[in-house]
Amino acid sequence: MNPNKALWEKGDFTRIAASMRSSGEDFVDSLNIEPGHHILDLGCGDGTTALPAAQRGATVLGVDIAANLVAAGNRRAEAAGLDNLRFQEGDASDLQEIADERFDLVVSMFGAMFAPDPANVAREMVRVARPGGRIVMGNWIPGDPTLIAQVLKTSAAYAPAPPPGFISPMAWGLEEVVNERFIAAGLSASNITCRRATYVFRNDGPPRDLVQTFKTYYGPTMNAFEAAARENKADQLEAELIDLFEQHNRAGPDATEIPATFLRVEAFKP
Repeated sequence: MNPNKALWEKGDFTRIAASMRSSGEDFVDSLNIEPGHHILDLGCGDGTTALPAAQRGATVLGVDIAANLVAAGNRRAEAAGLDNLRFQEGDASDLQEIADERFDLVVSMFGAMFAPDPANVAREMVRVARPGGRIVMGNWIPGDPTLIAQVLKTSAAYAPAPPPGFISPMAWGLEEVVNERFIAAGLSASNITCRRATYVFRNDGPPRDLVQTFKTYYGPTMNAFEAAARENKADQLEAELIDLFEQHNRAGPDATEIPATFLRVEAFKP
């Protein structure tokens, strides 16, 4: 199996996505979506951004490499009565079933950044956007002191070394790398902008409960715990993550509200 597919099907990202819904709504509000827009959501999960985009009248296609998340997204669309939203399996670096210049907006929140061939991801996003269309990405930032960058950094310290030729998904959080990739895909630097923005993870329980959700259902963290257990360090990893989540929590001891900084990328296709 494609190792990227295996990673994201390993857990159940819908459990993580539950803590991301309100910020997903806020993000979609910022996109100025209008009825009739055609939107592609890459690495869409179960629809944290795709579903609210469809509720605003857009025709939305969600593409994700994980079959379990595609199925969950289609269940959510059906339950919400959204016949303008559908989900299908696909690889963000090879959108072979999608025609050129089809979408007014191509969006990816913390999804396409994890595809292993970033140059092709940029090319595909540009290819399927129509002239006058937009590409919007949300990417975690390497070395950032806020939550997700630190979760991934902590997890990586316990996980096995990546294979030769591995390109870190966190490079998508560097403005100079983003520019390089989209320029190589045919856009001009003047049509690419990057700025920092904030995503908030919310949970009704204390931070340690959200740690357990990451431990049990988030592929990268699951892999880290498996590797740590082989070295009898799983308790150490768990303690580090609990400390991290509690330090960043701003909701008090019995609830969780943790901001995480990301790089918001917007590109215009003339």
